[in-house]
Amino acid sequence: MVARKAADGAGLPAHEQVYRQLRDMILFGDLAPGQAVTIQGLVEATGAGMTPVREALRRLTAEGALDMAGNRRVSVPVLSAGNLDEMIHARSALDPELARRACLNATPGDIAVLAAEDARLDAAILRGDVSGYLRHNYLFHAELYDLARAPILRDLAMGLWLRFGPSLRVICGRMGTSSLPDQHAAALTALRNGDAEAAAAAIRADVVQGMEQVRAALPAEG
Repeated sequence: MVARKAADGAGLPAHEQVYRQLRDMILFGDLAPGQAVTIQGLVEATGAGMTPVREALRRLTAEGALDMAGNRRVSVPVLSAGNLDEMIHARSALDPELARRACLNATPGDIAVLAAEDARLDAAILRGDVSGYLRHNYLFHAELYDLARAPILRDLAMGLWLRFGPSLRVICGRMGTSSLPDQHAAALTALRNGDAEAAAAAIRADVVQGMEQVRAALPAEG
């Protein structure tokens, strides 16, 4: 298990830094679905004290990103088909609306930031860099959410990433990057044109394609 420092945590209280560090470990697949880890192991992996680790784990458990497994262990939940149906429904509503609102707010400078992130994503795909794909895909969507200036919708969308991100990492590891979804170019064109409906449609297509790939790779339920 490899811990990574959250890039945006400098100067924050210890419990917030640890929360962001563990959040990134979940988002980008350092903790796999069903993998149980001890609280002590997370203390050692993060280099933090027991108290901030426990506080971060309480938050992540409340957000549905972790399950308390007993015996001082936690694990990332394994998605069921029913879970995924709910997530597809939720993301199909949330992400297009956030894209629509972002289009109304985005400046040329904002769009340039998104385009640069998408270029890093494209480079990761060409390299076959699964970790890079996951990180830059997430950052592209997070930037878009921020531009929407809709904090309640943004928080709902970000909470869903914590729930499906680990499974996306597993799928990407199996498939590689050559067939991964990326409708971002169409979304960027729509943003440049100020076409909010086209931006919403592009992001919805991106979301549904990615989530359907996760669905196809889920083990059959008995």
